[in-house]
Amino acid sequence: MSRRFRIMKAKELFNLGVPKGSAMQSAMRAAAAAAQSGMNRKTVRQVVASVVANPSGYDDDPIFGGLAEALQATADAQANYEARTESAPWKQWGRDLEAGAVEQMRNACRLPVTVCGALMPDAHQGYGLPIGGVMATDNVVVPYAVGVDIACRMKLSVLDWPTQALQGRQQQLRNALEAETRFGVGAAFRDRRHHDVMDDDWSLSKVTRDGRDKAWRQLGTSGGGNHFAEYGVLNVFAEGMGLAPGEYLALLSHSGSRGVGLAVAEHYSKLAMRQHPELPKELIHLAWLDLVSEAGQEYWRAMELMGRYAAANHALIHRHVIRNLGAQVLADVENHHNFAWREVHGGRDVVVHRKGATPAGEGALGVIPGSMATSGYVVIGKGNARSLNSAAHGAGRRMSRAAAKRQFTWSQAKQLLGERGVTVISAGLDEVPMAYKDIETVMAAQRDLVQPIAKFDPKLVKMAPGSGPRR
Repeated sequence: MSRRFRIMKAKELFNLGVPKGSAMQSAMRAAAAAAQSGMNRKTVRQVVASVVANPSGYDDDPIFGGLAEALQATADAQANYEARTESAPWKQWGRDLEAGAVEQMRNACRLPVTVCGALMPDAHQGYGLPIGGVMATDNVVVPYAVGVDIACRMKLSVLDWPTQALQGRQQQLRNALEAETRFGVGAAFRDRRHHDVMDDDWSLSKVTRDGRDKAWRQLGTSGGGNHFAEYGVLNVFAEGMGLAPGEYLALLSHSGSRGVGLAVAEHYSKLAMRQHPELPKELIHLAWLDLVSEAGQEYWRAMELMGRYAAANHALIHRHVIRNLGAQVLADVENHHNFAWREVHGGRDVVVHRKGATPAGEGALGVIPGSMATSGYVVIGKGNARSLNSAAHGAGRRMSRAAAKRQFTWSQAKQLLGERGVTVISAGLDEVPMAYKDIETVMAAQRDLVQPIAKFDPKLVKMAPGSGPRR
């Protein structure tokens, strides 16, 4: 293949009008073949656009005939697609939600396999199902409704140190974070950490088998984006954690299944889209895998492995940081989001996808964070059937990362951080507190979903370095 065509990716082809799924695979093969034949980039782009506009004109083309056939098959499948006449029922929590997120929830409830849904008050637009979207389906799993960071997770450990250590022993606390986890895309340990999860069956699919070595190197790391590890003050004001009311020093982390989780999500999402060429453009990211199929069962096993792997990441982060400090754990709380569960709702067996949503069954403990300068909460679920026993997973973004970088400066953020007594070791400008919704508004909107029992205020925060402070 000509070197200059290696960067012709699916996004570029999609912008030329090639739909995702089998047609996209054909387009990528055709572009590669065209490059090998000596066709220049500009010509390839022009021909692809021409094939999209008139597939029948290229039926016998030796390079683009396969793409023409795939495009016609997709068009035929979409023409025969019978749209749902009545939406599956769903309910929204919170007001003034991003229009794109609401539209994505509506689209999800147009799928023939959707039973019901719910939209949480921290919702914002994502791929397929919005972040903060919950959907129940009939014996199918939707990879993009689980999310690309499968089993992203919160874990909070309450330590036996006094809260005064946040000032008096800050350097020691910081050193433990710096030494015992890693941040950023691709972050890994040179000397691998150990956990029983690596003895699980990683050969269950090619993608997990191929990703095992990388997963082991990244075991115990925190990743990039909105992932963090931070210390703060936990104010316990109600029963539920086995702690007396009062203030405690706590460690809170947010991370997921790292690079291998992303690889699993991308692989099975593409597979699902190839299986459902009938879906219109606005629904293609909601393509599903039937759980009685080999592909559906394989994805489910891989998803569950990613759940155990994400839990192991947090277990090691907390174990090593706390061991480094020489502290003891008084209590802990943890929960997944970005996952699918087999549950019974309304007397019916369903698959509940919680993409950026916290499980909130009756009596279930969970952690709902704010931002680096705003409170988070430990909560007990109320088991609200209308929300499919779900709640928000955080404050939720109120703008994109690109918008945050354009709109804010670190000088503005530092003023707010100083007022709140927060020290940021490292972070990106796209994670400043002003980029997030008001956590108190989010919590007020879901009083019927969860009961707060403790409040967590961040004080010493570490995230992946970006354009922010690195102290």
